[in-house]
Amino acid sequence: MKLIFSLDELQDAARQLWANYPKARVFAFNGDMGAGKTTFIKALCAAKGVNGTTASPTFSIINEYRYKNGDGQDRTIYHLDLYRLKNLEEAVEAGVEDCLYHPSAVSFVEWPDVVADILPADTVHIFLSVTPGQQRQLVAGSANPGEFRPSLQ
Repeated sequence: MKLIFSLDELQDAARQLWANYPKARVFAFNGDMGAGKTTFIKALCAAKGVNGTTASPTFSIINEYRYKNGDGQDRTIYHLDLYRLKNLEEAVEAGVEDCLYHPSAVSFVEWPDVVADILPADTVHIFLSVTPGQQRQLVAGSANPGEFRPSLQ
């Protein structure tokens, strides 16, 4: 999946990602600082109807958001920002593995390289980049990120 969108088209891009991956549980967000990872995650949360504030968990590492699915059942979204973690051991101690393998929650992982070895096989890898026109390019896929990683231009 590939999308190019402006800030005005952000909500539509989020809805398109959900439509393309309706059953996905783990999304790994890659991209340079300022590419729009947190902003896109906020749009994904809004598209699911998350109430309350969504913000980057840079210092808390994990934020938890709640929404109701189509059947009115409470669901959880974990938003993980692993930028400050040095290694997999720190990630496991912080509870990252519990989020990644929670059977009914969705996890959005920013800076996922530190946990690459424990990401579920069906993780959706998302690569965000800024285009020359200040739009955003999103490329998503479920392949091995080493084989899939697009050029971020």
